[in-house]
Amino acid sequence: MELVKLTDYLWEIPRHGAMRVPGRIFANERMIDELRDDPALTQVANVATLPGIVGHSLAMPDIHWGYGFPIGGVAAIDAAHGVISPGGVGYDINCGVRLMRTDLTYREVLPRSEQLADRLFNTIPAGVGSEGAIPGLGLNELAELLKDGVYWAMRQGYASRHDLEHIENGGRLDTAVPDKVSTFAYKRGHKQLGTLGSGNHFLEVSRVDEVYDSAAADALGLKSGNVTVLIHSGSRGLGHQTCDDYLRLIGEAMVKYGIELPDRQLAAVPINSPEGQDYLSAMAAAANFAWCNRQVIMHLSRQAFGEAMGLGLEDLGFQLIYDVCHNIAKFEEHEIDGRMRKVCVHRKGATRAFGPGHPELPEKLRSLGQPVLIPGDMGRYSFVLLGTPGAMSTTFGSSCHGAGRLMSRVRAKREARGRDLIAELRAMGVTVRSQTRAGISEEMPAAYKDVAEVVEVMEAAGVTKRVARLKPFVVIKG
Repeated sequence: MELVKLTDYLWEIPRHGAMRVPGRIFANERMIDELRDDPALTQVANVATLPGIVGHSLAMPDIHWGYGFPIGGVAAIDAAHGVISPGGVGYDINCGVRLMRTDLTYREVLPRSEQLADRLFNTIPAGVGSEGAIPGLGLNELAELLKDGVYWAMRQGYASRHDLEHIENGGRLDTAVPDKVSTFAYKRGHKQLGTLGSGNHFLEVSRVDEVYDSAAADALGLKSGNVTVLIHSGSRGLGHQTCDDYLRLIGEAMVKYGIELPDRQLAAVPINSPEGQDYLSAMAAAANFAWCNRQVIMHLSRQAFGEAMGLGLEDLGFQLIYDVCHNIAKFEEHEIDGRMRKVCVHRKGATRAFGPGHPELPEKLRSLGQPVLIPGDMGRYSFVLLGTPGAMSTTFGSSCHGAGRLMSRVRAKREARGRDLIAELRAMGVTVRSQTRAGISEEMPAAYKDVAEVVEVMEAAGVTKRVARLKPFVVIKG
């Protein structure tokens, strides 16, 4: 595939064939050399064929192959005349990351890291099909949760007003219609609230290892040497089933609307069609479930910290910094070709990164820009970034979402054979707990790109700026 170098950190796939706009990939020279024969680039070009797409089909430096859209893909679709594609959101609707700070120092917590790991692992269910953190919800109660998001959690005592103010969209999409979620999706999700799940989902206890912007770090409550908690989880079986249900429905409906696309996994219908509106309503409900899921996990992790450290909850200084989603479609206004347009921004494995002053940001954070939380692998480091004005002009206010895989899960398990990964991680200063050794093998550090290089590309391209680096020392995996 032809690639044109625009800058040291930006490459373009020129329009060809059925592409309606060019494709653009944020990457450095070394990354692009590795990508040249990757099918994810074909997916960038395929996304550019979607009816109503504007600007460019975008890919972040953590790009890798996904379902329909590449993971790390971003597309803005005209809200009045374009389409909605579940492949541009993904199966794990509103998979996302939340970061909490504490008043505890690394020196205080390190001697109790084994006890903390055990307490977290025993408190927060993880793994395939995990359930039990919260007793199974009745259908009526689950419907309330799907409609109200974290407001439901606040009524149940799992959230505070402060939490609502530090979650993207306040932890609730008000377009949710619980009736648009299938009964089967309800059944899959009603026992999974407050569970990590499996795959790349995790809870990570870290220390603030390096501060790059002291003023911004102070404003966020990040202090060098202090302990933080990072949660990565999503909408579990409810979101997966919702995506599956609507991929089937939308795939069948495409013929009715005369939509032809180069990949059936891109299945799409007009945003304003009945099928498109139903999907958006169900997607919002699943997104609300995901926010509640991370909220309850945070509640449980605070309790586990207090028990492991022998401290009262008020002594922990445990407080939410921010929560971002990275598998979602949202209606936003962006300047395109010199004028403001309403678009539906699909972010698949990409994080919103609005710049300073944006009215959708919480008032307390508005002058900083949106916090962008970028987990790496479980052995090295994660990063806290801020969105910049450059993100608004080049990426529809979007950034990368993580390190991005280098190896498939099958290859990672093969490469891990005969190795004691738990001992290797211990040598890196990381205590890990997992339901299975296979879960650790699939997620070993070597299976991922170096997230520092991914973050460097985003900063060099003017999309985000670094605030702090976090170094993990306790990791809970599914």
